[in-house]
Amino acid sequence: MMDRKLLEKAIREMIIAIGEDPDREGLKNTPVRISKLYEDIFSGVGKDARKNINVYKAKNEDEMVILSDIPFYSMCEHHFLPFFGNVHIAYIPKDNQITGFSNLIDVVDTVSKRPQIQERMTTEIADTINDMVNPLGVLVVVEARQFCVEFQGRNRKNIKTVTSAIRGAFRKNATRQEALQLLRKVSRNEN
Repeated sequence: MMDRKLLEKAIREMIIAIGEDPDREGLKNTPVRISKLYEDIFSGVGKDARKNINVYKAKNEDEMVILSDIPFYSMCEHHFLPFFGNVHIAYIPKDNQITGFSNLIDVVDTVSKRPQIQERMTTEIADTINDMVNPLGVLVVVEARQFCVEFQGRNRKNIKTVTSAIRGAFRKNATRQEALQLLRKVSRNEN
């Protein structure tokens, strides 16, 4: 659980360290505002994303399931600057076991709300789904903009970073290609 008072004190010290006056009008309540915001931004710290997944038995559910463009916001653990974008999830049910769409969205929400790197976030989402739903395969693709990249240097605006995690049947080229083609088709229809 977050210690808001300690965080407020640390933010006040940071303001002083950069040469600003924490008591001037525009900064007076900044430590309180940031600590409230961080409570949400880091609400996934210490939470087990697997608790978001309920598995159901359904009839004749053995076709690929895809959720596209799940928005997320996270924080880079290296510079404590945001990275944000969309997560795309595909899985193939095994033994008619499925999970609700909102469960998958909740996994993304929980995992994304902690300091981390995009690569680990992608892997953790895939592993959570793989462990809990036990599908034939899982594919997770994360597209993001990283402010730690964009804020450094010139001409680094709107750079998109893409990471993927592949489990099970999606390791086979034909299955992976089918999923990626469907994701591209969905993305093109949105734009």
